Amino acid sequence: MSGPSDRPPSITAVDRPHHWLVAPDESAARALVADTLAEPGVPPVLAVLDAHRRLRGPFTAAGALMRQLVPAVLAADPEPAVRHDIEILAAAPELRTVLPCRRETLTSLTAPQKRTRYYPYIRTTRIAHGLIDFLTAVLDAPATLVVRHAEHADRTDADWLALLLRRADPQRLRIVVCTASRDVPQPLADALAAYTAPREAPATPLGLLPADPAARWELAAGWVAADRSTDDPVAAACYAELEPAERARLHEARAEELAAAALAGEASLLRGPLAHHRALGTDPAGAGALALQDALQECLLEGFYDALVELGPLTHAVLDWATRPEECWLVTARMTIAYSVMGGRADEALALYDDACASTALPAVHMSAAYGRAMVYTRYLEPERRDHRKAKGWVNTAVALSRLADTDARRAYNRTFNENGLALIEMHLGDPARALELVEAGIERMDGALDAEDQGQHRSVLEYNRAQLLARLVGPEAGAAAYDRVIAQDPHHSEYYFERAVLLRKLGRDEEALADYEHAIRTSPPYPEAVYNRADLRLELGDLDAALADFDRVLELDPEFLDAYVNRAGLRHALGDAPGAAEDIAEGLAREAGQPHLLALRGLLAQDDDRPEEARADLEAALAADPDLPAAWAALGVLAYERDEAEESVRCLGRSLRLEDDPVVRANRALAHESCGNWAAAAADYAAAIDLLLPEVAAAQDEADSAEVVAELSRLRGRQAECTARSAS
Repeated sequence: MSGPSDRPPSITAVDRPHHWLVAPDESAARALVADTLAEPGVPPVLAVLDAHRRLRGPFTAAGALMRQLVPAVLAADPEPAVRHDIEILAAAPELRTVLPCRRETLTSLTAPQKRTRYYPYIRTTRIAHGLIDFLTAVLDAPATLVVRHAEHADRTDADWLALLLRRADPQRLRIVVCTASRDVPQPLADALAAYTAPREAPATPLGLLPADPAARWELAAGWVAADRSTDDPVAAACYAELEPAERARLHEARAEELAAAALAGEASLLRGPLAHHRALGTDPAGAGALALQDALQECLLEGFYDALVELGPLTHAVLDWATRPEECWLVTARMTIAYSVMGGRADEALALYDDACASTALPAVHMSAAYGRAMVYTRYLEPERRDHRKAKGWVNTAVALSRLADTDARRAYNRTFNENGLALIEMHLGDPARALELVEAGIERMDGALDAEDQGQHRSVLEYNRAQLLARLVGPEAGAAAYDRVIAQDPHHSEYYFERAVLLRKLGRDEEALADYEHAIRTSPPYPEAVYNRADLRLELGDLDAALADFDRVLELDPEFLDAYVNRAGLRHALGDAPGAAEDIAEGLAREAGQPHLLALRGLLAQDDDRPEEARADLEAALAADPDLPAAWAALGVLAYERDEAEESVRCLGRSLRLEDDPVVRANRALAHESCGNWAAAAADYAAAIDLLLPEVAAAQDEADSAEVVAELSRLRGRQAECTARSAS
């Protein structure tokens, strides 16, 4: 029976740690950084970044690095920057004057007041990966990156830095992370523990507050001018002793400086830093409230939800439901969107809806809150807590309240918006036909009552929902045609290509599906699902090297992607890389101990290494978890044959063939039949194996492959003839 072939060992990289420097104050931190950079073998410094979110808000550190690198990259070779325009501009919006975005979507282009679709929480992780890809592409010599105040980073920077620690090769890019303590937020804390060698420095002896009031004022003013971002306890103490009015004047002066810089193009200052100073300045309820609301809007539009929910309570604190209910509701609405999509925080959204409805009788607030509650109950709560009937009750309340709008156009829009939510709930309740009726009625209603501009982004959302429902109810051909229309409206929306590709594969239009996956990857910051699906299709089409590269990329983006371990392990085994396959099996089983495909593959490796008892145990465990694994049954059949259990071999190989016909398994069962004296059955299996191999002659890539298949056909024909003769005698 067929056995293992010789396989070359895989090459593994040796990890060398980055640096984590813990120093409780600025003086100690500077000394520790200097000592670290002076060590032998540490590459030259590329940049020293400050990650404190008070400086720029989301992507403070990553944005500073982009502002430093991108102009020179554009002058030398703009292609890497153009390829990552979305990511770069998300981190450093001021670069839009030199780097226009070529991958705008309806979501990014829609005016804030007409936006009905918001980015998923995971988008900032995708942006972080794209920024790392850009940095890797443009780094032309080994370098060191120093990041200070990492414990005060916004989650966007913390995520970017954690991914950078995991992905960066220390021989090309050494990362030095500085914090004042070991109290660091996730996901950065885990990355520091896994990829850095920590060093600590004692605190510098605390100096005394200057006796001169003017000197104390200078320290306090300097601390405000630094946006309170330094670990300087003396300056902080001087600030704390100021009279409230004096502190407000200092913040107002700093706000004016930041406002001038923002007006001159420093757009990232609008995401929080300016708002913080305005809120602490001389007019918190006026200029402070406006700046905070502008910051909330910026963070909402970009999907910077952690920053948004930090700003929200500050904004509510300077507003009043009794006199400014519309503004209070706008803050609540933005916070509830953030809490809903962040995962695990939907209850906080529900509490805000309750508070808003208890604070005002405005119909628009109650309508929007009812819709929001419906979405929480049908979509955002943990699956075991979702209640689609309760969701339907709330959305029906929103539909009823939509009739109170003061114009026909607004009534049509509100009703359609809310009934689109009802369509989602009907689908969750198992009635996709009713969902499609609601969506199509909404499209017709909006066409009759609103012009194209007034329909805004929501028309595209309705068309997209219609495409999803048609694919489910009518079939992939109707769905793909509907996606054609959606893509024509929004040609840079990655997920549309991703979802249409799935339908094209079902229709057997593999080359078109491959083109869609490639388009999905090009039009978006990196995400693993599109790359994984392309890898799976390339594997099916026989492009094994490209498929392997794609599986590598998936696991670079998401080391927890279990299916990528499963498929890469199988591919490595097929390509003769047993150590690589074993590594993937171990990683996959560490994430899901009973994964049947990995157990089966581990059994095959044991079989290849002549460890039959281990092989048998793994194969039987795999089949206990999933009885429909043809390769596992085939391997058990080979093991049984090698134990001289020919009838058991025939049974196992038969189970494999009922699941998947394969010429090798046919030939192996024929051999088992021979051992049982079943000559006619053996001859029939040889004949079937020959029929299955014949197309491989035409498909052979070169003369060597063709000769190998021809030789196997000749051998099988000889065995078939001998078995036929024995059967007749």
